[in-house]
Amino acid sequence: MREVVIVDAGRSPIAKRGGSLAQTHPSDMLGPIQMAVLARSGVESGAVDQVVGGCINKVGAQAMNITRTAWLSHGGAQHVACTTVDAQCGSSQYSLNLAHAIVASGSAEIVMACGVESMSVLPIGSDASAGAKAGYGKPISKSYFDYYEFVSQFEGAERIAEKYGISRDDTDAFGLRSQQLAAQAVAEGRFDTQIIAIEVEVRDADGNRTGETITYSRDEVPRDTSLEALGNLKPVARPDGVHTAGSSSEIADGASAILVMSADEAQRRNLKPMARIARTALVGCDPVLMLEGPIPATEKLLDDEGISIDDVDVFEVNEAFASVVLAWASSTGPDMGKVNPNGGAISLGHPLGATGTFLATKAVHELVRSNGRYGLVSMCCGGGLGTGTLIERV
Repeated sequence: MREVVIVDAGRSPIAKRGGSLAQTHPSDMLGPIQMAVLARSGVESGAVDQVVGGCINKVGAQAMNITRTAWLSHGGAQHVACTTVDAQCGSSQYSLNLAHAIVASGSAEIVMACGVESMSVLPIGSDASAGAKAGYGKPISKSYFDYYEFVSQFEGAERIAEKYGISRDDTDAFGLRSQQLAAQAVAEGRFDTQIIAIEVEVRDADGNRTGETITYSRDEVPRDTSLEALGNLKPVARPDGVHTAGSSSEIADGASAILVMSADEAQRRNLKPMARIARTALVGCDPVLMLEGPIPATEKLLDDEGISIDDVDVFEVNEAFASVVLAWASSTGPDMGKVNPNGGAISLGHPLGATGTFLATKAVHELVRSNGRYGLVSMCCGGGLGTGTLIERV
């Protein structure tokens, strides 16, 4: 297969629920990021062969093919094919893996991977609840229960905590760690190379357009906290559970995009790649525990590349819940100083369909900043999946 490289990776600022992006249409979150990544790379939209995007709640403002709608809404060439995929929380990471496969196979030279989610407008589960309310049926059939119990991700996180002996003190400490690392990253300007500012329409108290815009350029999810404050929060899944709002991923809005191409095409265009995509993975796992996917995904990536956990310089493992990363670390044995070094979804937010390429963007920029070699990105996904991408700085 051909070598596939990352030429640029960028993301919007991540907004909290009800925050600066709450009244922005998802197309107007993603489209500007798509175009800005192209502009930063000096690649015209008509040169892109395909765009593959991730989004979970494909209903309402995110219905139809949001990747295509965003592309066309911001001047993307009409002959470029765009598709939207659903691998639950790993949707845009799987979009990146698909982009890699398309280019590696020789089917295309240039592909953009991306993702978007407006959780202010469409909370998690919106597609399922909207369909059920409209009388179109439920997403889980009765036959499913002949094989598996159906539980929420919140319950899955608690069961993982039980399995791996993770306590409330452990999850609180991890939540604090995430906030502290994010604060340090912001203070040191570590996100400056990856954040792409968005022009946001100003609306009045009734939601009407005022004709004015503001530039939104800073993450707004991180917050100051302490172990004492975290210890006072109530559990979110069970009365005696170990996860709270302080140790669970933050509901957020945002978009992200990564431009990949063959190494030969990058050379023809005199572009210096940031990294090559070394390996990709999509694995299945127990759909009841559901969130253990990063463990087998990591093992597969390392085995396929023939390296050890100690060879990886940067890990981005999605902080859907603290127990997910803590269980993964217990099983794989990484140097925790390399894990989510600039904070994760607990402190920066988890805009569902955008998070995969958001994490990969963080990883590649951190590799460049720190002169690391390998970066490993992995996510747990609803229904029992694990996504994985191994990148190598070049």
